[in-house]
Amino acid sequence: MRALAFLCLLFLSACASNQTPYVLSTRWKDAPQPAEMDYANPAAWAALPSRYDAADLVPRKSILQDGQADAKADVFFIHPTIFTYKPENEYIWNASMTDAALNTSVDSSTILNQATAFNAAGRIFAPRYRQAHYQAFVTEYKEDKDAALDVAYSDVKRAFDYYVTHENKGRPIIIASHSQGTVHATRLLKEYFDGKDLEKQLVAAYIIGIATPTNTFKNIPVCSSPTQTGCFVAYTTFLQGYLPPWHPGTATALASVNPLTWSTDENFASKEKNSGGVSYGFKYVKEFADAQNHLGILWTNTPYVPGRSFVKLKNWHKADINLFYHNIRENAVLRVNTFLSQK
Repeated sequence: MRALAFLCLLFLSACASNQTPYVLSTRWKDAPQPAEMDYANPAAWAALPSRYDAADLVPRKSILQDGQADAKADVFFIHPTIFTYKPENEYIWNASMTDAALNTSVDSSTILNQATAFNAAGRIFAPRYRQAHYQAFVTEYKEDKDAALDVAYSDVKRAFDYYVTHENKGRPIIIASHSQGTVHATRLLKEYFDGKDLEKQLVAAYIIGIATPTNTFKNIPVCSSPTQTGCFVAYTTFLQGYLPPWHPGTATALASVNPLTWSTDENFASKEKNSGGVSYGFKYVKEFADAQNHLGILWTNTPYVPGRSFVKLKNWHKADINLFYHNIRENAVLRVNTFLSQK
């Protein structure tokens, strides 16, 4: 049991996925909405290259370095749902951007463990936004889901508009996201990049943690090689041999790019191809996990650390990026360099 408790912490509280998030009893239309913020205000951002924040860090026990000062590209990172618990104020469907406790949680979890994977490839811009409560993804009321996600996306869109107008100045762009962030990133890519002028500046999109069809975009293809640019990477991670309940059990049209080979084939990639992941305490771990695409999802065996035999987790969603952290980091740099060499 001690080993199991340790691994629950090790993998970003991944065992919490077996717990039931708080269920909202009030409909979206009956709940007050928090005020939007002006993205000219640095407080509206979880990460900015102009200041020191969690996105500037690198994992403990590693020799990795933050490369933002000299980066020639930018990363627009959209974080996942952290608002899963019982709301502590009147804003229950969409979180307030001035909620200090939630902002601290965002910074110490997703910005630290996910956004930093890209700080060798580009300057990181990560907006805070009125994220939808987890309830939006499980509610029986589609209108509540749509309304909550629309509020969240309206912030992401305004943040991106501010970034493009005041910060980008023609620089190459990586779009990176996880889970709810990927819902918004996909919408952003369709509205601003797919068949638009900004597509010429797109290095790649790492839209991870949501089942994403291969034909999601008209002009942006799935990445099928490690140096391809102007494409998107998507995958969702589950235990080797397990299919989630929503999966049909047959071939799907879902995109799944193996983050150890950057291929869409179903060849197994052993842990020896894993440059390193990050575990609890933002600690670097070599040869953390293996990976294999299967019918549109990504399979992995339980990460190779002491006590792994005690872990029975089947859904590795919360560790989608952590398991393959260094490989993602290396690949983002490679794609930026390839993009720049083509200009």
